[in-house]
Amino acid sequence: MLTWLNANLGNIVVILILLVIVFFSFRSVIRNRRQGKSSCGCGCGSCAMSGSCHNKQT
Repeated sequence: MLTWLNANLGNIVVILILLVIVFFSFRSVIRNRRQGKSSCGCGCGSCAMSGSCHNKQT
């Protein structure tokens, strides 16, 4: 088991770093969604899907 870990240590480190990056990316998306922020960062006036992604307030 120890020889397998030594042989694959580089791969394990890279995979762990990628998992941390993915975790923080999803966390950021979820926080922004809960706060009501837009995901695209631009105005919805020219967007074809503007009527379906945001509820219209009356």
